[in-house]
Amino acid sequence: MVVWNQQAQERQEETPRVEPPTTAHATLAPVPAPVVKEIAPKVHRESIFGPGVSIEGTIEGDADLRIAGKFKGDIQIKGDLTIEKGAQIAANINAAMVTIAGELEGNIVASSQVRLLESGQLTGDLKAPTLTVAAGSRMRGHVEFGWNAAEAAKFTNGRAQESDKNGSSG
Repeated sequence: MVVWNQQAQERQEETPRVEPPTTAHATLAPVPAPVVKEIAPKVHRESIFGPGVSIEGTIEGDADLRIAGKFKGDIQIKGDLTIEKGAQIAANINAAMVTIAGELEGNIVASSQVRLLESGQLTGDLKAPTLTVAAGSRMRGHVEFGWNAAEAAKFTNGRAQESDKNGSSG
């Protein structure tokens, strides 16, 4: 009579042992190291001014900016600006995207979008390709949105340039 466990042991004994090849007579060619391309992770750079911070001056840069305190001056950034709820800003702003949840007194020029959130308050002029206004927000000033760059260049302070008026009335 054969027991299944005995058969397994017999099979293991029947398999021949294979010796690893010796390298005494073999020549090995150098293998070049694989080229690894390092991909730098996209770093999210953002400066944050907390609620207890008051700053006066000019801010310039490429990164994003988040303000929860007080600021007075000019902001010229290529990144996004977020004005947190409770922040008090008196500034002229030029940024990619501006989100307003606090108070802003000054003019905005955004290359992408302006978002005026429910708690946001803007006193000043605004110019952006896209404007989002939440119910409950407040604004007083001149607004231009939805115009492409060529169409926006035809107007100065909301009025057609004199060359356009003179050419059409002639």
